[in-house]
Amino acid sequence: MKILLLEDDIILAELIKEYLEQHSFSVNHVYNGEDALEEIYTYKYDLLIFDINVPQINGLSILEKFRFDGFTTPIIFITTSTTFNDFKKAYSLGASDFIRKPFELKELGLRINYIKKTFLIQSTDIIKINKTISFNLLDMTISKNNTVIKLPKKEAEIIRYFLLNKNRIISIDELIINIWVYSSVPSIATIRTYIKNLRKILNHEYLETVKGLGYILKI
Repeated sequence: MKILLLEDDIILAELIKEYLEQHSFSVNHVYNGEDALEEIYTYKYDLLIFDINVPQINGLSILEKFRFDGFTTPIIFITTSTTFNDFKKAYSLGASDFIRKPFELKELGLRINYIKKTFLIQSTDIIKINKTISFNLLDMTISKNNTVIKLPKKEAEIIRYFLLNKNRIISIDELIINIWVYSSVPSIATIRTYIKNLRKILNHEYLETVKGLGYILKI
C-alpha cells in the first residue's frame, strides 16, 4: 500500500513514517502543500494522510482541487483543528476520516486498515460478481467456472476500479485520471479495447455502456 504523508511537524512525521513502514506500508513524506500537489498529480497513491494547516497550500484546498479534478483516492486528515467548519468542509469534499492530534499510532493503523477494507486496497478478499465469476483482489485475477484468468495489468486495474465503484456510472475521463499517470495516458480507442476484452470475460452481462456518459458495472 503506497501512502503520501503531508505533515510539517518533522518529529511527528518521522514517527508516523517509521511506524507505518514497520507495518509494511510504503510511505513518501512531504512538508508543504506545493510538494503534496506535485506528488499526487505525478504518482498514484493508495491513501493520502494530510495535516490541514501546512505551509503554502493547506490540506483542505488540496483536497478540493483533487476532488474537483475527479480523483477518488481516500484521504485521512490528522489535525489539531477543533473547528466544526473544518470537519464539515473536509467531509463535504470527500474526506474518508479524521484524527485529532495527539493520537496513538495504533489508532492510525486501525483507521488505515479500515480504509483498506472499505476501498478494497490490497485486500485478500474474493469479490463475487455472480455464482461462477469472481475477482481476486490479491493477485488481480478473475475466476470463471473454476478457471483462473490472468488479466493484463491495466485491465485488472479497470475491473478493480469498477468493483470499487459498482452500480455507478464511470466516465472514460474518470478511469484515466484514477488509473493512469499523466505521462502515460492512453487513447480512448485503447480504453474501449480494454472494456471490450473485459466484457468478453463477463459475458457482456454486467458491464454496460451508458450512452454519452461512460460505463456502469451492475452487480
